[in-house]
Amino acid sequence: MNNKVLQLKYADIYRKDKLILDDVNFEINTGEFYFLIGKVGSGKTSLIKTLYGELPLLKGTCQINDFQVHQIEKNKIPFLRRKIGIVFQDFQLLEELTVYQNLKTALKATGTNKTSKINKRIEEVLQDVNLMEKVHSFPHQLSGGEQQRVVIARAILNKPSLILADEPTGNLDPDSSLMIIDIFRKLQSEGTAILMATHNYSLLKTPNTKIVKIENQKLIIEKPQEIEFFID
Repeated sequence: MNNKVLQLKYADIYRKDKLILDDVNFEINTGEFYFLIGKVGSGKTSLIKTLYGELPLLKGTCQINDFQVHQIEKNKIPFLRRKIGIVFQDFQLLEELTVYQNLKTALKATGTNKTSKINKRIEEVLQDVNLMEKVHSFPHQLSGGEQQRVVIARAILNKPSLILADEPTGNLDPDSSLMIIDIFRKLQSEGTAILMATHNYSLLKTPNTKIVKIENQKLIIEKPQEIEFFID
C-alpha cells in the first residue's frame, strides 16, 4: 500500500490577496510522478511555493510527511525543506563556488559537518546525475543541462521523499530535457515522489507518470488522452 507523501485538503492557494486555486484536494503517494500543467499565470508556481512554505496556506490543510504546512511556524520551514527537494528553472547556484563547494555548502547548512560524510554523499549524488567529472568545475564552465543536473544533485542530498520541480527543463534543449527526466524516473523508481511543473508537453508521454492540470482556478487530474495541447 502506498504511503501519502503530500496531501492537500480543501486548500485555497493565494498569491498575495488574489485567489489562484480554489478548493484543492490532491495527494501524492510514494513513488508517484505527476506533471503539473496549465497556462502561464494559472498558478503552477504559486502552488509549488505554497507547498515548500514560501507562500502561506490561509485556508485548508496541507501535510507533507509529518509536517502540517498550514500550521508551520517560520522557524520550522527550513526543517520542512530538508525533507523536500526543490528544483528551480533558474538553477540558483553560487557562481563563485565549484560544484563540490555548492553541494558542500548545502549539506553543511542542513547540519552535516563531518568531511568524510560530506564527501561520500557528494560522490553519491554526482554519480546519480552522471556528473562526477565536473566536481571541481564552476557553474559558468557548465552547460545549462549540466547546471540543472547539479541543482538536482543538491536537491537530493538529504534523500527527500518528495521533489518539487518548477519548469526544470524550461531553459534546456531537448536532449538535456530528456536527461533530466531520466534522472527523475530513476529517483521515482527508488520511491521518491515527484511533482514537476512543465510547459513542455512532449514530456507528458513519459511512462508511469500522471498529469494534473490547473484550469479555471481548479486542480484537475487528467488522463493523457484528454489533454488539450495549448501554448503555455
